[in-house]
Amino acid sequence: MTATAESTTAVHPVRRRTGERLARAVARGPLHLVLVVIAVFWLVPTVGLMVSSLRSAPDNAASGWWSVLSTPAQLTADSYRALLDDPGMVDAFWNTVLITVPATVGVVLIGALAAYAFAWVDFPGRDWAFVGVVGLLVVPIQVALIPVADLYGKLGIFGGIVGVVLFHIAFGLPFAIFLLRNFFAGIPRELLEAARIDGAGELRIFLRVVLPIGLPALASLSIFQFLWVWNDLLVGLVFAGADATPLTVAIREQTRQFGANIDVIAPGAFISLVVPLVVFFAFQRYFVQGLLAGAEK
Repeated sequence: MTATAESTTAVHPVRRRTGERLARAVARGPLHLVLVVIAVFWLVPTVGLMVSSLRSAPDNAASGWWSVLSTPAQLTADSYRALLDDPGMVDAFWNTVLITVPATVGVVLIGALAAYAFAWVDFPGRDWAFVGVVGLLVVPIQVALIPVADLYGKLGIFGGIVGVVLFHIAFGLPFAIFLLRNFFAGIPRELLEAARIDGAGELRIFLRVVLPIGLPALASLSIFQFLWVWNDLLVGLVFAGADATPLTVAIREQTRQFGANIDVIAPGAFISLVVPLVVFFAFQRYFVQGLLAGAEK
């Protein structure tokens, strides 16, 4: 009798937990189904672009990309080979890299230094200066295109990569300072005071204490800035000359000149899409933490 009672007592919690899991699964089933449907519809354009980039121009002109489901023999890498043999598109890809990487590094580095100053360095007018930085968040880039173009013409950097990079850094800094300052302000004061007592200067504290703690916010900012600059069309269209054309502008030129040139546009657009995805997945574990930067103290 005692063994039977113990066995019944041991089985009941297991059955109860299994039943609770099944109940939760059934209750969440409709929500999961809706999310799956939304994800499928969200991915359809990307899948269509990928399939179109792997089909020849005659096949794309003759039927939609979904016809590959019945005739998978249409898939070929000839479009990518033709794209890599096009020096204009290859140069545009490397121009995009030369624009995006310095613009991202510059915004993260300068923004982190300025954010640390706003958070922990006491200087006259600090709060008003930070209010001014926050106010710059609402300034659209369109209002600066003509004045900055005129300034670049006088400085002799209009049409080059340097001008495009400086423009992206200037308009990326307000958000960077705002995001990182809120995160840095949440660092315990006692930690910084302990470093000062040990003889560390402000630069050493910034490099050895603040940056390691602020890695989630820095990674999140890097993702945002990289995506903004990599996918930019307007700034590259206005400030980039023929020798500094980014990939977005090069693809746009193909659309303007050859409206049905899908064999060049599709692989170029898909390559332009893949690179930001790789960057995002490389830093995704920090992304949510960076989004919540400064939310708690």
